[in-house]
Amino acid sequence: MKIVIAGAGEVGTHLAKMLSNEEQDIIIMDIDEKKLAKLESYNLMTYVGSAVSFNDLTSVGVGSADLFIAVTPMETRNMLACVLAKRLGAKKTVARIDNAEFLLQKNRGYFRELGIDNLIYPEQLAAEAISDALKLSWARNRFELMDGELIVLGVKIRSNSQLCGKRLRELSDISSFMHISAIKRNREIIIPRGNDVILDNDIAYIATMSEGIDRVREVCGKQQIETNRVLIVGGNRIAERLAKIVDDDIHIKIIEADEDRCQALADRLPNCNIVQGDLHNTDLLEEEGVSDYDVFITLGESSAVNILGCMTAKAHDVRKTIAEVEDIQYINEAESLNIGTIVNKKLLASSHIFQILLDSDASTSKCLALADAEVAEIVIKEGSKVTKSDVKDLKLSDEMTIAGLVRNGDGQLVTGNTRFMAGDHVVVFCLAGAIHKVEKAFK
Repeated sequence: MKIVIAGAGEVGTHLAKMLSNEEQDIIIMDIDEKKLAKLESYNLMTYVGSAVSFNDLTSVGVGSADLFIAVTPMETRNMLACVLAKRLGAKKTVARIDNAEFLLQKNRGYFRELGIDNLIYPEQLAAEAISDALKLSWARNRFELMDGELIVLGVKIRSNSQLCGKRLRELSDISSFMHISAIKRNREIIIPRGNDVILDNDIAYIATMSEGIDRVREVCGKQQIETNRVLIVGGNRIAERLAKIVDDDIHIKIIEADEDRCQALADRLPNCNIVQGDLHNTDLLEEEGVSDYDVFITLGESSAVNILGCMTAKAHDVRKTIAEVEDIQYINEAESLNIGTIVNKKLLASSHIFQILLDSDASTSKCLALADAEVAEIVIKEGSKVTKSDVKDLKLSDEMTIAGLVRNGDGQLVTGNTRFMAGDHVVVFCLAGAIHKVEKAFK
């Protein structure tokens, strides 16, 4: 596939790096040559030019692009770029936006008529991820795959878990409703095998179906936290979107440093308590009664400050904390410090775009992105070699494991005796950079 990315900011750069690991024809363009220079070592092409220039779009061959992605900082520029790219021949377009109103179903047709096939609002994706975390407070992460037929839960394992200290092959009695697809330990992703042992403080990525979620919680020794009171530090657009989508019976207090922003939030969110304050004030959280809240969320611009804020809240016995951590190098550190759920807009936006890529090319695509692992959704083709033997006899690489499959619209876990059929949608976890081995194994 030929993919053109307009905008070498955080989202565009991260997306370009991730896609460069695959066998795709990637071109990223930006008016800032310095931003593009940072990508020269990757398997992609760069072009200095404007996303709203007919000449520049023609020069990168946008007319033959299978996917055009506009993720510049300016919403209007992204939308116009998609309109131009579509008129020049791009098959599918994606625009990054900053207006939630555009996402309303009643407005989608208007944008498609203009030539904008998909809209991505990273702050909305982050707000939805946090909302999901409030509903399933005992899990670090929740990913729905293939329209929710398969669910992957990231769970911090403690000594009270039935899984702790057990080898995977000893867990056959619970394999009917869950599959441990990956383990994160000391900043390293492990694709587990039967002899691997789950240890205290591991983060286990567990595949299950919706009906198995409660049983996963039980074996992990977790309790659901009732969320009635939420304290948010940082009144950015994520906070605003979150306040508008959570249940009305949840009381929300937002602490924001900027006075004008506080006034704007007070006008837009009449049901929230808005307080002016700065997290750099070490006494602030105690003054605002942080220990009285069920959930504490930090959404400031500094990843380090957000992490420290969650650590402070934990010290005040807040059971659930959530931090926006946009610096990917801090994610491993944050997870090792046990601060709770981590939200990263770049990873969320990339995952969303990967799903769009999957819709464009059903042969393979990552459908969610973790910091150190990849997840591929493979559609089994007629005559594929994996349909000729049971899973236990396929001799798959140690760098991958099968999380589950969807057959005729129904999700199911995979055992050694499973035999794939043409048309199956198979979800595979693999180490970062091993996506090509997955493609080769399932041809």
